[in-house]
Amino acid sequence: MERRSPLHTGGHRRNALWIAAMVHRISGLALACFLPLHFLALGLAIQGEAQLDGFLKWTANPYVKLAETGLVFLLAVHMLGGLRVLAIENLPWREGQRRLAMGVLILAGIAALAFLATAV
Repeated sequence: MERRSPLHTGGHRRNALWIAAMVHRISGLALACFLPLHFLALGLAIQGEAQLDGFLKWTANPYVKLAETGLVFLLAVHMLGGLRVLAIENLPWREGQRRLAMGVLILAGIAALAFLATAV
């Protein structure tokens, strides 16, 4: 029977810091997918006022507001996760990194909920 290396068991994927790093990467990819849509919306302003007004009316849809809330959450997670990475790379290691990762997630959730409260 072949013995597997501890690195290949997948146990590291249950570590909170690994999950924080993965959330940071996924949020970055999701934001990169959003950018072309953002540029498309900005392009409507160049095409004319009527097209931009039509787009802005469409954004009043509750589903769009919910999607915008998700976007604010992704932005907050990515920004705060990036600050966490900068701290890890430039400051001495300290215990409590897991608490810092959870704090980032909680702050991102608060930012998204604050946006949702003002958007409704």
